[in-house]
Amino acid sequence: MRRQRWAWAASLALTLLRLALAPALVLMVEAQAPGWTFAAALCTGFVSDVFDGVVARRFGVATSFLRRLDSAVDIVFYVAVAYAAWRLYPAAFGGIKWWVAVIVAGEAVNHVIALRKFGREPSYHAWSAKCWGLLLFLGLFLLLGMGVSSLLPLVIGVGLVAQLEVLAITLVLTEWQHDVPSVWHAYRARQATAN
Repeated sequence: MRRQRWAWAASLALTLLRLALAPALVLMVEAQAPGWTFAAALCTGFVSDVFDGVVARRFGVATSFLRRLDSAVDIVFYVAVAYAAWRLYPAAFGGIKWWVAVIVAGEAVNHVIALRKFGREPSYHAWSAKCWGLLLFLGLFLLLGMGVSSLLPLVIGVGLVAQLEVLAITLVLTEWQHDVPSVWHAYRARQATAN
């Protein structure tokens, strides 16, 4: 029991660390901090994102509260990282700014639909979203750490696919669940509840 309390607190602390990094990134932009500090903050946030889930699953404390908080904090953190990248490298977003807007709008639409349908925001942690998160990290790391923007179009494409899958999962599920790896898993969960 003590180990589970420790694991729950550790998972929560890792998630809250990522939340604290979001305003720090904005302040770093305003203070014109060196580029390596943004890359370091991004790496810290990414590592905390990986290990908050690892700890929670390993010790069986992946509660609905922790999973929902993790999803919400991911959005806040990556919006702050994207803001920093946009402010530091505005030219890198010139050709893709409308696609970025589509992804942001897709995220908002997915939340509204899930809230209306289930009374809760989506927290599926789908494989496509995890793939997008990894590519988003790599793309923004290359941009913030080295000024290289060549991965951003791929990031946008995978982000669009991930948003569409989250929407499909919400539409397929008949009741809210967290940790739904794919729309196929949502379909199987729907079939199981129908029987």
